[in-house]
Amino acid sequence: MSGCLHVPGDASRVQGPDFARARHAAAIALPAHDWPSEAWWRDYHDPQLDALVAAALRDGPTLGVAQARLAYAHAAASAERAAAGPSLGAETGFNRQRYSSNGFFPPPIGGAFYNDASVQLRAHYDFDWWGKHRSLIAAALGEAEARRAEAAQAAQVLAASVTQSYLRLQMLWARQDNTQAMIALQRELLAGRKARLAQGLVASDDLRSAELDLAALREQAQRFETDAGREREALRALVGGDAETLGELAHRQPAPPQDSVPRELGLELLARRPDLQAARWRVEAQLGRVAAAEAAFRLDINLAGAIGLDAVSLGKLLRYPSRTLLLGATLDLPLFDSGRLDAQLGLARSSRDALLAEYNGAVLDAVGEVAREAATLQGIAQERTAHVDAARAGSALAASAEAKLARGLANRASVLQARQAVLRQRDIELQLLDAQLQTQVALTKALGGGYHAKTNDNHS
Repeated sequence: MSGCLHVPGDASRVQGPDFARARHAAAIALPAHDWPSEAWWRDYHDPQLDALVAAALRDGPTLGVAQARLAYAHAAASAERAAAGPSLGAETGFNRQRYSSNGFFPPPIGGAFYNDASVQLRAHYDFDWWGKHRSLIAAALGEAEARRAEAAQAAQVLAASVTQSYLRLQMLWARQDNTQAMIALQRELLAGRKARLAQGLVASDDLRSAELDLAALREQAQRFETDAGREREALRALVGGDAETLGELAHRQPAPPQDSVPRELGLELLARRPDLQAARWRVEAQLGRVAAAEAAFRLDINLAGAIGLDAVSLGKLLRYPSRTLLLGATLDLPLFDSGRLDAQLGLARSSRDALLAEYNGAVLDAVGEVAREAATLQGIAQERTAHVDAARAGSALAASAEAKLARGLANRASVLQARQAVLRQRDIELQLLDAQLQTQVALTKALGGGYHAKTNDNHS
């Protein structure tokens, strides 16, 4: 028995994540240092966006699969609990049999028909001395927690996708409106050149150049309209709406909230990222399976009992002498199985090591994702600051042209060209704002999107 109870040693060298590496660079410093709130999209102060995210989280089709998997995991955990508990059942039977005249029983039993009727209550209980069932229950519960975290991750990804799609649509509309303003100025400029061409004051090439610029602006406006149409349908699909869902959507230029990123990530990031929580719970679940595989090497003791009635005729079944009683115990000890238990334990440990390695990699990838988005956001903020000087210079040039026109020192064309320069700077500003908005949402998602695991353990 001492030889059979020997469990192979665990030679794994896989360790947990190195939290000293779970920090972003010190050079990444944004104005505030905090984690996103649970309903972070409300920081944009846009009722339309709030309603769309709420509709997506309520009716979005992408959450159905995650919820179904969560329900399945809970059902599996319930099944493991039930398998570990005692069982009690009723069993009844009735048969009519003719015994052979040449068999074991001589006449008058041999060659005659007899009835056999029975009613029994059977009970069974596995003491689970070595915790095999407890380990399997823990594994099932860990898988259920992983599915719960996956459902939270799906919700956060959906909220981020809806927000990014909505903000992108609004910025496309803003750039389209800006382009339409440029088209209006270009038409006025073209009309002026046609008049001057009729008077012989400009060359025909100047007119063709103005017409080419107008055609390019129209093409750009059409491209914005096409992209906005595609983005609108993408947004409609995300919220699970019908053809009338976005019919009343108004044009609103988004205002970015204050940028924020925690100074240090480390352990806190593990509780803030639902995907990391799911990976952690999968490791926990596999640890339970490893413990169950180790327990399979141990002696297993089960108790069984039955009480009932048995008789050769229905008329005698309910009489006191027909009672039966059974008490028994079974001992299961593996002696030789051609290495099956060793192989099963090796598979469980290898799977544990693979999940742990994936978890460690996911932690470092999460930190890298936060760092990349934060660095991008910081760079965009610097670009916007640098662009302020160019925008200010364009506005000053337009104001100077207006003043010269008022004094008769400049013509209308120079004023229109100065206004167009301002609008071109405006388009660059909108592009930078669009990039900032998209990166802000990406950073929020990288920080967990307001998720916080509600656990009381200290697993790492």
